[in-house]
Amino acid sequence: MDIQLQLSSAKLAVSDSVFGADYNEALIHQVVTAYMNAGRAGTKAQKSKAMVRGGGKKPWKQKGTGNARAGSIRSPLWRGGGKTFAAVPRDFSQKVNKKMYRGAIRSIVSELTRQGHLLIAETFTVDAVKTKSLIEKLGQIGANDILLVTGEVDKNLFLSARNIPHVAICDVEALNPVALLRHKKVLMTADAVKKLEAWLS
Repeated sequence: MDIQLQLSSAKLAVSDSVFGADYNEALIHQVVTAYMNAGRAGTKAQKSKAMVRGGGKKPWKQKGTGNARAGSIRSPLWRGGGKTFAAVPRDFSQKVNKKMYRGAIRSIVSELTRQGHLLIAETFTVDAVKTKSLIEKLGQIGANDILLVTGEVDKNLFLSARNIPHVAICDVEALNPVALLRHKKVLMTADAVKKLEAWLS
């Protein structure tokens, strides 16, 4: 499969197994859900009736006072009492096999290619840390909501993009399914494509 390079008349040959894979919506959903759940803190905690301090003594006798029966001043019905179904810290992470994770990335990249949302450039850099220069380069390819994927971490590019809304930068090692789906377009450098193929083939 050949893909037209941006800002060039040349084409780049890419692997059909990586950029032409079938779309597997169920797999993508499972991997994205697991990825987002892994980012949840899960540290929420509340005190139940048993955990709240005090309330060991029965406030009044069972019968004869005219009051409703009560066994503890820390009942969930009382002010200062425990929570009925108290939240406890929990781990939301789900197991995802490497084969599934790579399969989901492959499926997303292939669908982006089919829809014309995946762009490839021979190189994509800025000479210095300058946001204006990067905005001009993005304007040349007609993208204002884009994920830039590079082969190596490009400090100038990263710092130039910090203050631009809807523009994100990552290298192939940091690539994840949520980042790929979050933006309207994805631009990869030729170096990033080769590394991605080596990882996913």
